[in-house]
Amino acid sequence: MLDLSTARSPPPFAAGPTLVPLPPAARYILRGGAPVRAAAEKAAGVGIPVEACRAMTHESRAALWLGPDEWLLLAPEAQGAELAERLAAALAGLPHSLVDVGHRQSGCELRGPQAATLLAAGCPLDLDASAFPVGMCTRTVLAKAEVVLWRTATEMFRLEVARSFVAYVAEFLAEAERANTSDHALGSRSQLERSS
Repeated sequence: MLDLSTARSPPPFAAGPTLVPLPPAARYILRGGAPVRAAAEKAAGVGIPVEACRAMTHESRAALWLGPDEWLLLAPEAQGAELAERLAAALAGLPHSLVDVGHRQSGCELRGPQAATLLAAGCPLDLDASAFPVGMCTRTVLAKAEVVLWRTATEMFRLEVARSFVAYVAEFLAEAERANTSDHALGSRSQLERSS
């Protein structure tokens, strides 16, 4: 049998000053109707959002709305087996789907005042805080990678990325950061030249 214990560790990538890999986590995709959501909410120990594109957290657990009947549940890796058992017991007899996706995804966090600008280099969404506030989450693309994007603070985003795309996303954001820094430096020099 394939040992997935090592597959849960985030793949290595060169973290820049703004992008950091997150620790391994338990991840489950839950699908079902309102009775499933209500039962899972009690078992998971975290509110499961009804409102579109919103995330809810409690202590170290989170539930992200991905569709009208689909959520991504996150917990520390050490809590994964217990969470799966509790969900299985609570959902027994209800038509649902619960899939462990911890082995296929990794999380990373983009931080800093330029976070939204760097994401905008490859993401088609309006990431201004008025359009994409803290607590909002959605599936989207970043350049050629599909990601789940969650704004966890004004200047902080969590990205859930397929493991095979983590290095690509890291390199894309590093390049966006270099280009942004270069553009900023050119703009400052230009302004200095005009004022002298």
